[in-house]
This record gives sequence, structure tokens and C-alpha cells, in this order.
Amino acid sequence: MNTISITDILGLPVQDRIRLVELIWDSVAAVPEAVDISPELREELDARLKEFEANPEAGYSWDQVKSRLKDDSWRTA
Repeated sequence: MNTISITDILGLPVQDRIRLVELIWDSVAAVPEAVDISPELREELDARLKEFEANPEAGYSWDQVKSRLKDDSWRTA
């Protein structure tokens, strides 16, 4: 296996480091069953999914979330 040090990684240009993170994330996402989650977290995720499926229009769109984050209006909600 090839190894690379943290120093080498931090020495890469930002775009290369971002690409490295993307590649690592994609490798993790490719096998979600390999990520252990607690029964409590599984229960919470299942409840949230069920709630979303029951009312998919509830909540905010991604554009609304970004807008509220940018103008700080989320602090008053």
C-alpha cells in the first residue's frame, strides 16, 4: 500500500486536497453498510425518514436554507 504523510497532504494545493477528500468520501459512501451506527441513531434516522415520507413538503428547500444562512435570519427563527 502506498502511504502519504499528513505533511505531504497539507503540502498539496487546495484543489488537490479537496479532490482527495472527495475520493475518500466516495470510497466510504460506496459501502454504507460498513459504517456502524448505534441503534439509537438508526431509530432517529428511521423516524425522520418516516416523517419526511409522510409530509415531503414540510421544512425548507435547500435554496431557502442557503438564503437564511447568508442573511443570518436563521438566528431569529
